[in-house]
Amino acid sequence: MSKTLLLEIGTEEVPAHVMPGILSQLKENAAKTFEGLRLEYKNIRTLGTPRRTALIVEGLAEQQADLSKENRGPAVNIAFDAEGNPTKAAQGFARGQGIKAEDLVTKDGYVYAMVHEVGGKTSDLLGDTLTGLVNGLSFPNNMHWANLDYKFIRPLRWLVGLYGEDVIDFEVAAVKSGRVSRGHRFLSEGDFEIASADDYEAACEKEFVIVDQDKRCNMIRQQIAQVAEANGGKAEINEDLLEEVLYLVEYPTALCGKFDEKYLKLPAEAVITPMRDHQRYFPVLKDGQLLPLFITIRNGGSDFLETVQHGNERVLRARLEDAQFFFDEDRKKSLEEHGDKLKTVVFQEGLGSIYDKAQRLEALAAYIADELQVSEQEKADAVRAAKLAKADLVTGMVTEFTELQGVMGREYALLDGENAAVAQAIDEHYMPRFAGDAQPASVAGRIVSLADKIDNLVATFSRGLLPTGSQDPFALRRQALGIVNMLKEAQYHISLSGLVAKAMELLKIADSKAQEKMQADVADFMKLRLKNVLADAGIRYDVVDAVFVDIDDIYGVSLRAAAVNEAVQQDMEKTIQAFVRTGNIARKAEAAASVDEAAFAEQVEKELYGAYQAAAEKAESQLATQDYAAAIASLSALAAPIDAFFEGVMVMDKDEKIKNNRLGLLKLIDALVCKIADFSKIVLA
Repeated sequence: MSKTLLLEIGTEEVPAHVMPGILSQLKENAAKTFEGLRLEYKNIRTLGTPRRTALIVEGLAEQQADLSKENRGPAVNIAFDAEGNPTKAAQGFARGQGIKAEDLVTKDGYVYAMVHEVGGKTSDLLGDTLTGLVNGLSFPNNMHWANLDYKFIRPLRWLVGLYGEDVIDFEVAAVKSGRVSRGHRFLSEGDFEIASADDYEAACEKEFVIVDQDKRCNMIRQQIAQVAEANGGKAEINEDLLEEVLYLVEYPTALCGKFDEKYLKLPAEAVITPMRDHQRYFPVLKDGQLLPLFITIRNGGSDFLETVQHGNERVLRARLEDAQFFFDEDRKKSLEEHGDKLKTVVFQEGLGSIYDKAQRLEALAAYIADELQVSEQEKADAVRAAKLAKADLVTGMVTEFTELQGVMGREYALLDGENAAVAQAIDEHYMPRFAGDAQPASVAGRIVSLADKIDNLVATFSRGLLPTGSQDPFALRRQALGIVNMLKEAQYHISLSGLVAKAMELLKIADSKAQEKMQADVADFMKLRLKNVLADAGIRYDVVDAVFVDIDDIYGVSLRAAAVNEAVQQDMEKTIQAFVRTGNIARKAEAAASVDEAAFAEQVEKELYGAYQAAAEKAESQLATQDYAAAIASLSALAAPIDAFFEGVMVMDKDEKIKNNRLGLLKLIDALVCKIADFSKIVLA
């Protein structure tokens, strides 16, 4: 037999952004707990609203499963004396297992206690279990309340514990469990009883609480779409905003508000940002154009919607009036003129102003453009965008609505008559702004973005502020990952060490030891990001280690990794063994990587050198065009001659000249192979 278990934790309103994590954590903890208790169940669900976190365990068995196990004790010669009598060691072990010494079983040279534990009743276990689940939750921030020595994310107000129809008695923070929950703050009459765990969702809905977040989300989504359609448009539903709104309401009702059409003359983002990020409204569009409408979700029913609408309209009107004021004030100067004010804004301590940074970005953009061999127009656009990229940071609009950095720079640049490519690059150079965001799409945008991120990395590292553990206040991991993904997606071959060297030159880092350390620190930091990107692309971990012999060309590394990953899945074991054997000897030798054909003493040496010359000619040409798969195929032709060489000669010959010549040949081969990968890192099955 089985029943449904319900745990409801009633609190004051929990911040919306932490609710998904709490629900996930509670579900995971419950699964581990019931597995440890040997309690079978059919399904575990977690439900939540701002004021309640609920656990529902369907089909929870009424009895623990019995447990039979063998517990190993001391060795037989320790457990029994010469006459076969149990020693104190055996008696102590048996007593600890709850059995008699004569019931011990001998097997494999040890004594065993065969223990059978009868499962207890579930109802007897649930009080402590539910207490443990509540206390086991962890949060980013906690609160104390009253005079209690207890911490929780928000004060506990009620607890419900039901197993079927039966109340599970337990107590947390002076709050005793029962079957009484609380309805919607304004729509219900207050407290209500839950007859059984199976009735939970229906009972909550009668009290105007849609406790299932998935159902509530679908309601919100459908209502937004219906209200937008009824007003002649289509809502733009941002998924992050939808999730936030979801955990702000218990009983959602969508309503549509209006704002003055004069605000549509502002850039669309200047209207949408205060609407979405500050007021949690959903914008309404028609044919891609913003309408003077917004949709918001009320935590309540449909009564007095007009009053609620007017209240929201007043608040938004004030926000948009601010935006209009800042926009008008900003337009009294050109974007370039705003840039002069950057001289008063510190970039980082000891690293000058953001104006100084903008000048570095210009120089870096020009350097990167030359390295990538882009057109003169693309270079000019990138350099101009770099000069203007940070100018909007001191505008009134961005000071008030920081989310608009880059966006307002783009809009102001267009209004100033700047090239469209320049305006686009100003916006794109911040990309990716967050996890999952798009990469810059334009050449100029990529160049300025790469310049900005490299400058940030080198500048911050120069202050010794490398990210540690979970601490990354300057978001350097995200920026480094952005560099890796950008180079990979844009298929750009550019030297990482060259970029770092140019950034250090512009930052006036002249000390040779500091330069050497910077190159090593940045390379190590980028390696970790690149390793994650390659792993996400399905590249084997040993292949990643193998191609990391050189990561200076990040895009080139990704190409080599893909080619090697494909090759090692073929029948390549003998080839890899030949490469590894060559490398093992070559890397230990001090001989130069050169060959004197006149010093060959055996035919197999001549044959291997001839095979090397033929393979090198092909492979070098293929490496130059990044055709790594073909280069691997060319080098694979060396496997048989390498094996014949090792069978036919003694590398460490007594004649020093012959020995060094053979070592030099192996070094040439190893150096060529390592241009693709260090195959000694490959794990063979």
